[in-house]
Amino acid sequence: MLATLNAITPIFLIIAIGYLLFRTRIVGEEVWSAIEHLCFYLLLPFLIIRTLSRANLGSVPIADFTLVLVIAMLGMSVLLILIHTILRQRYPGGGPTFTSLFQGITRFHGFVALATIGPLYGDDGVTLAALALAIMVPMLNMLSVVVLSLYGSGSNNPEFRAVFMRVLKNPLIIACAAGLALNWIGVPDIIFDTIVIIGNGGLGLALLAVGAGLRIGQAADQKLLIAIGVITRLIGMPLLIIGMASLIGLEGLPRTVAIIAGAVPTAATSYVMARKMGGNAELMSNIMTFQVIAAIVTLPAFIYIAEHY
Repeated sequence: MLATLNAITPIFLIIAIGYLLFRTRIVGEEVWSAIEHLCFYLLLPFLIIRTLSRANLGSVPIADFTLVLVIAMLGMSVLLILIHTILRQRYPGGGPTFTSLFQGITRFHGFVALATIGPLYGDDGVTLAALALAIMVPMLNMLSVVVLSLYGSGSNNPEFRAVFMRVLKNPLIIACAAGLALNWIGVPDIIFDTIVIIGNGGLGLALLAVGAGLRIGQAADQKLLIAIGVITRLIGMPLLIIGMASLIGLEGLPRTVAIIAGAVPTAATSYVMARKMGGNAELMSNIMTFQVIAAIVTLPAFIYIAEHY
């Protein structure tokens, strides 16, 4: 447990530094936007390419790993939609609120997952984390866009071609495809060394940007909804993955990485999607913020569970 805390504590300290830098205006808001853009479109994709391009994928139980993640995510999504369908007859008009709860519970923060897994499990762990991104990002992006289109305040019919193209253009998905392709055809040392240098600059900046995005403000009116979003995401989702892993027989490091993917906070882009597609953006921001704070306790606990039980 002490080793886990030693590995994870710097992550939350860097997030806290990012928050302080934003609050004190030492770094302006427009700079944070540029940092997020750089991390998302260049630095983290290169980290994924670096990891996948020379990973020993033959040793990874890809089928079982994929099955656990997909069933857990789809199962939670279906459960949330069924609950909303039942409750909206008693509480009409809550569509935008539901979309933010849906995103907050089903999606996961790839930056935090990579930063957690890397120091603890090295390149083997990052390889699995990259595979989790390749599996979950397309599926969860599509599900979120569809839910926002159906239940958001705009209530637009989802344009599936536009959704599909958006997923295909996601830089993390492109990075996974590029890394797998390079793993197959090989990559010269000089190119690989360049990729390594660029990729190594990503996680620190990404975590500072996570901190800068926190909004610890007025949340009293939404405390019940925030609590549901935090508890279901940070406790319910990893418990569901643990159950699926037990049923399917996934063990060892792949099981641990799957649990961590379920135990990290929701994706930072959830707020942008909520704002642009008719979700409850204020609730989405509060859920994200309090998930990061609560994960200081819950994430180490689930890592310990994953490693010892």
